[in-house]
Amino acid sequence: MNSRNPSSGRSEPEGHQALFFPNQRKTDGIGGKALYGALKSNDALRRWIIRSSIAALVAGGIGMLTGEWRVGVTFGLVALVSVMVWSSRRESEIPRWRKPSAAQRRTEVQLKVMKQLGYRVLHARAVPGGNGQIDHFIVGRRGAFAIDSESWDKRLPLRNKLEKLYHGRFSKNERIDEALEEAERAAELVSKELGRDIKVRASLAIYGPGMPWDSHRLRGVDIITGTKVRKWLRTGRDRLSESEIEEIHQAAKKALPPRY
Repeated sequence: MNSRNPSSGRSEPEGHQALFFPNQRKTDGIGGKALYGALKSNDALRRWIIRSSIAALVAGGIGMLTGEWRVGVTFGLVALVSVMVWSSRRESEIPRWRKPSAAQRRTEVQLKVMKQLGYRVLHARAVPGGNGQIDHFIVGRRGAFAIDSESWDKRLPLRNKLEKLYHGRFSKNERIDEALEEAERAAELVSKELGRDIKVRASLAIYGPGMPWDSHRLRGVDIITGTKVRKWLRTGRDRLSESEIEEIHQAAKKALPPRY
């Protein structure tokens, strides 16, 4: 009469995996398998386990070779930081099945720092009404920016001759005009979504050839030395508030859909 029905009343105590993975769906079988499945589905935790394991192996190996555990711990921490930096440079917000170019990845690494300063960033955005793509759309305190990242042959000089850009003997004016057209179209679409006019500053971030300037405005587009993107973003003349930055960012997400 007083026996409990296991299918009713209070539920069974939650396993240890439920405490750390509350959103993980319960599965039948041994608790260890469920915990393994939760770990496998949690990419961030899995990455940290791999990093920590590498650091522990380095610390243990160096400690055994030198006989000093302090030296082993020091090398372990150095290994952990090195792996974190290497991973951050390889990880991209652009979908993995659409491999970004080396130039786009290098610009993206710089923009990760700007995001920590309150900038909003969108990568690989299509421009409806055209075939172009904005590699990076940025909104910050100094305004809205459109950056296209290019990797050009470093053996050929880059020069400005009579308001025309030449890479060696090849004219790059067509590429400059495309970047300007994309930025102007983006400004039009975002302004329509936002309900007020905004300006989008067009630019090309060039990696490879040396340039005598950090940034140079040509035909309405800023030509930037690729490694100076963060410095260039601080040269804008607009002064946007946090609310304005977020409004423009949300409008751009709607007006400029993902390219891939």
